[in-house]
Amino acid sequence: MFRALELARLGRGRTSPNPPVGAVVVSSGKVIGEGWHRKAGTPHAEIHALAQAGSRARGAALYVTLEPCCHRNKRTPPCVDAVLSSGVSRVVVSAVDPNPRVRGKGIASLRRAGIEVVTGILEEEGRGVIREYAWHMRTGFPFVTLKMAQSLDGKIATARGESKWITGPAARGIVQKMRAEADAVMVGAGTVRRDDPSLTPRGRSAGGRQPLRVIVDGNLSIPPGAKMLADGLGPVVIACRRDASPVRRRRLSKLGAEIAAFPASRSGIDLRRLMGMLGARGVMSVLAEGGGDLAASLLAAGVVREAVFFVAPIVIGGKDSVGSVGGASPRRLSEAIRLGEMRVEKIGRDILIRTEVTGGRD
Repeated sequence: MFRALELARLGRGRTSPNPPVGAVVVSSGKVIGEGWHRKAGTPHAEIHALAQAGSRARGAALYVTLEPCCHRNKRTPPCVDAVLSSGVSRVVVSAVDPNPRVRGKGIASLRRAGIEVVTGILEEEGRGVIREYAWHMRTGFPFVTLKMAQSLDGKIATARGESKWITGPAARGIVQKMRAEADAVMVGAGTVRRDDPSLTPRGRSAGGRQPLRVIVDGNLSIPPGAKMLADGLGPVVIACRRDASPVRRRRLSKLGAEIAAFPASRSGIDLRRLMGMLGARGVMSVLAEGGGDLAASLLAAGVVREAVFFVAPIVIGGKDSVGSVGGASPRRLSEAIRLGEMRVEKIGRDILIRTEVTGGRD
């Protein structure tokens, strides 16, 4: 199952709206076939693994990170049918599929056919691989990860807006991998004006894939010369207020951006509606990269599921420097956003902190 989980992780960010899945066929203690789901609409992990095993699959065991699908009316046939045809005698499953069309039904079909099915093997790890899929399936919203790179004193830029680079190359390499695994990357208008980022994943982890780029810009204030509007590397969605300037809307639309208008809120736009829109178009995961105002708005709206902070051994100081989380200050400490248990690791000279976010202020 460890190998199946390794294979499943290769599909992270590539399979939406399907989950990433890995599968391994084992006979007499030897791996005779393996595979992973590469893209929606293409063969699932079990199909790849069983095809590699061929006739040797008869009487073998199939290890799969997610319950084999059993529903029809989709682009690919049910995996249960292929498993039954292969002649495997045992199926070992890590996690049950949270999709109501599948949940437990694939396992039941295999058992009715006389195949031994074992479930719950490395279940926590199996659920971890599909956490974005499971959250999207349950709520219709994407799983939002808030990523910030900051100094030890919580600053993301100097008073003049200089921010390259606060963290080291090892931390930046992890960010590239996070981008490559996300369905969408999101920033605020201030970050576009200050840094003019491309938000393109680079390096080996990218695999030529470009996530959807989302700019939260209530008043459509970003310059028309922004890199993202001219690089032709993938779609750009600009989320604005409904009362934003029609002239600016037309101008940015002509540059190829998709303009999505939402009701105004205290923090700019209704971010929950934005997430609902993204979820409806199959976006299962969003990597929000700031800046401080967007971070505050996302946290206040209660749409963030995970916070990832890269902390560098540098002190910027100054009351006019840009903080990692902006917005209005809570009046009482009891209003602060409480986070879950922190997981901390050292990345080069920097520190990486991951923590679950369970609520907001609104």
